Amino acid sequence: MITIFKARKIITMNPAHAHTTHVAVRDGRILGTGLLEDLAGWGDYTLDEQFADKVLMPGLIEAHSHLMEGSLWAYTYVGYFDRMSPEGDMQKGCKNLADVLAKLKEAEAKIEDPDEAMPAWSLDPIYFDNVRVTRHDLDQVSSTRPIGIMHASGHIMNVNSKALELAGLLRTGVNHDGVPLGADGMPLGELKGPDVMTPVSPHVGFDRDMLACDETGMQRFGKLCVRAGVTTATDLASKLPDEVVNLFADVTSRANYPTRIVSLRYHHGISPEDLIAHAEELKTKSTDMLRLGKIKVVVDGSIQGFSARLREPGYFNGAPNGLWYISPEHLAYILENALAKGIHVNTHTNGDQATQLVIETMTAALLKHPSPDHRFVLQHCQLADAAQFRKIAKLGLCVNLFANHHFYWGDEHYKLTVGPERAERMNAAGTALREGVPLAIHSDAPITPLGPLFTGWCAVNRLTASGRTLGEADKISVAEALHAITLGAAYTLHMDQEIGSIEAGKRADFAVLENDPEEIGGDALKDVAVWGTVQGGRIFPVADL
Repeated sequence: MITIFKARKIITMNPAHAHTTHVAVRDGRILGTGLLEDLAGWGDYTLDEQFADKVLMPGLIEAHSHLMEGSLWAYTYVGYFDRMSPEGDMQKGCKNLADVLAKLKEAEAKIEDPDEAMPAWSLDPIYFDNVRVTRHDLDQVSSTRPIGIMHASGHIMNVNSKALELAGLLRTGVNHDGVPLGADGMPLGELKGPDVMTPVSPHVGFDRDMLACDETGMQRFGKLCVRAGVTTATDLASKLPDEVVNLFADVTSRANYPTRIVSLRYHHGISPEDLIAHAEELKTKSTDMLRLGKIKVVVDGSIQGFSARLREPGYFNGAPNGLWYISPEHLAYILENALAKGIHVNTHTNGDQATQLVIETMTAALLKHPSPDHRFVLQHCQLADAAQFRKIAKLGLCVNLFANHHFYWGDEHYKLTVGPERAERMNAAGTALREGVPLAIHSDAPITPLGPLFTGWCAVNRLTASGRTLGEADKISVAEALHAITLGAAYTLHMDQEIGSIEAGKRADFAVLENDPEEIGGDALKDVAVWGTVQGGRIFPVADL
């Protein structure tokens, strides 16, 4: 059965046929675009005019997100900014530590079991004059119930005394860079990095792998994708044991699931040799709606958490340099063997020292295993300068920049973490494009809310939450932003042959919009209303969520 969809305007992202009004679909694939009379030659068809007053564009692609954006909504949200839930309810933000503690106390009072753990998420003390939250603060909520709060960055967790006690860490003699100590020699309750977060997380309610997702969370993630116009999204760091892979395959295969998931195998907690072997095994389990076999390597931490690795002159406020999450030897093994075996690798590098390590390691790896089309991706790559982007381009690397950072943390980066000059060049999309680097941009949901049109607005305007412009020279155009959240993102995933544009042979994945993002203007790009999505020819209205 052929269906021809009529729209007010179709933005194809195909320069040979940039705009049209009709698209023909059969069995989830696009037959062609054009005028109705041009498409009628495909044979008998049904004309679907429900989008006659809408704008269609390629289904938006979130090339750096995490499925836990869906599962975290089962816990207490204590982020600074107001945030919409998958069901469309607005959760009010916490503007100071007192607000956080009050919200936690309110949630704690509703838990009947006195021993039940209480997890919460999206804490970010940098908004509270960078005050250090300690176990003593959380002990005010409960000293008998274990409590854990994931920071917005995902790289730090605060826990109370009970949680430390259960994990065997409420003692002197703990010697780890990720466990700050008080004057009494006892842990303060701040845990930095996976090495120290992982042993404590089961005691505070993150009883599954923190990076995994249950069925309810997957369904909620799918709802968020429809609200954002997203038809393909990544789960960029998962350990992917068999039971998780089976769950993902089951849920994504259902006719009512709206999002193609690309899930990457996280490097932590496994030897480099076993990581490569597992990625090869996972590749054989891919389906149309679940793509597997890629690797995610995390090299350093977060800039706002002061755990990213920075080159000189280091942190603006004098904080010590951040943490390495992988040794140079293990990084080299992974990159070399992935190139040799055709495994796609994404590396998280927030600080420019971490980016430099990957550049140098990749240079050596490519000498051993030349690859003309590897498209390995530097994720975040927030502080890269023009010289690094030039090297990135020559190495055939892609970048996926964290454009949302300007809005959410730009003011703090300007005055606290990296200072004015480097804050101006963060997530330098303009420089990346000028140097010929393939570009995508992202939200890193749940770090910031899923929403590629908002992410595009951030890259176009580079405004902070206070209204300061950071990096006029690195603004990009609306057209470049739309490319970065469609075909550009698809390219970084090695999927540009099947998604990212509306043209013959590709998947029938569309974002259905009330407004025209090409005409509304850069200032209003974030305000484009999403009606819903079409995924493989299946229609998912926001109104039905």
